[in-house]
Amino acid sequence: MNAKDFDWKPLALVPLLAAIVLPFIGSPSTWLTLTVAGLAMGMIVFVIASGLTLVFGLMDVLNFGHGVFIALGAFVATSVLGAMGDYTASGSLWMNLLAVLPAMVVAMLVAGAIGLAFERFIVRPVYGNHLKQILITMGGMIIGEELIKVVWGPLQIPLSLPEAMKGSLFFGDAAIEKYRLIAVVVGIVVFGLLLWTLTRTKIGLLIRAGVQDREMVESLGYRIRVLFVGVFMVGSALAGLGGVMWGLYQQTVVPQMGAQVNVLIFIVLIIGGLGSTTGALVGALLVGLMANYTGFLVPKMALFSNILLMMAILLWRPQGVYALSK
Repeated sequence: MNAKDFDWKPLALVPLLAAIVLPFIGSPSTWLTLTVAGLAMGMIVFVIASGLTLVFGLMDVLNFGHGVFIALGAFVATSVLGAMGDYTASGSLWMNLLAVLPAMVVAMLVAGAIGLAFERFIVRPVYGNHLKQILITMGGMIIGEELIKVVWGPLQIPLSLPEAMKGSLFFGDAAIEKYRLIAVVVGIVVFGLLLWTLTRTKIGLLIRAGVQDREMVESLGYRIRVLFVGVFMVGSALAGLGGVMWGLYQQTVVPQMGAQVNVLIFIVLIIGGLGSTTGALVGALLVGLMANYTGFLVPKMALFSNILLMMAILLWRPQGVYALSK
């Protein structure tokens, strides 16, 4: 897509929201701390939501069981990081990364593999029927949570940050947590890779063409079903990655954590436009910023501030900030 044809208005909402809130907060250092924290939270939510928006946008599947992959990724990370205590206890960031990166990779592989089974036995029989998809995938999430309890137990498990990722960096009077900066970088990398894959590679072209005209693509000899299964696995793997990041963000994991995040994810997808990767990014950043700003300014509104944000966005653009084609 030509840059001149791209609709920049939704992206401008993010700096606009930050600018509007600054006078109410008053202190620039406090505003900077809240803004970076909101962007970090938004990037983590985006990583989680990007998998679900891929599955819906490219496969037309409403997967309400997405939360089970989030929890699975987080619990896998507790096991991997727990076995790498020498690396997580080190004061060297590079040593910490040698523990966190394998934890992310293993979590993505496990979540992707479980996603393959989830698609085959739970989702495939209900393709084309959204109501049945909602019911059966929610059932799959409940079963998944119980299986997690069987393996890791029902109790809350701590997931501490590696030593070098703890603490904050100071910019004047503003304190920016190190992990939040790392979360922003990971989110940018994931977004860049997704956008490049979908718009610049043959696989992305085939997937997008398969969504528009499946029969035509299959007549050219390409197996669209295999590509779609791959998309579901990638979506599940991204949820697993997001689960690792969310677990480290919360520093605790529970089997129900995926279900707890599900509502936030769907708010992000509705704001962004169902199926839009760029929209999911905008929605996630807006949600993260709104949660932090209202939590500081009006704590009693924090619980439903994102609902109000979603309503305002839908009054402006009923289909979300970006159409599916974008």
